[in-house]
Formats: sequence, structure tokens, C-alpha cells
Amino acid sequence: MVALRLGSVAPDFDADTTSGPINFHKFIGDSWAVLFSHPADFTPVCTTELGEVAKLAPEFAKRNVKVIGLSTNGLGDHAKWVDDINEVNN
Repeated sequence: MVALRLGSVAPDFDADTTSGPINFHKFIGDSWAVLFSHPADFTPVCTTELGEVAKLAPEFAKRNVKVIGLSTNGLGDHAKWVDDINEVNN
């Protein structure tokens, strides 16, 4: 497996997301990206981390950085998890 480091070009992929379908490289465009990977939805640490990242979204946007989170769960679970993330972090 090839190691990804800061500044590396991540492999391209298509995904169905809670914001609709995306192509990763098209989603990034000419921005920087943070690819936030976590083991599964509803894990306590990831729930709080994603909530904090969401709160910082305006700061990332000011710096031309897009953030995307990935897990092995299905889109239906993600939609439920978004509600949980919002509840825990508000």
C-alpha cells in the first residue's frame, strides 16, 4: 500500500454521501482536502471529533480546505449518525 503524506495526491473515488454523490477529485477541485477516516459510525470519539470539525467548517473554508469523512458504514447509517453528532455536539 502506498503511504499518503501531506501534499500527496489521494486516489480518486466516487461515493454516495450525506450531501449527495461525489467524485473525490472533482469535489476537491483546486482546494486542499482533509480526508477524515474513521472505523465505524456511532463511535464516541469519532462522534465528538466530527462535531468539532463541523464547528470549524468556516475556518477550513477561509483556508480553501474541504473536509470529508469516510467510514465503512452505509449511507443510511450516516444519515442517522449526523443526527447523533448534532445532538452530542450542540
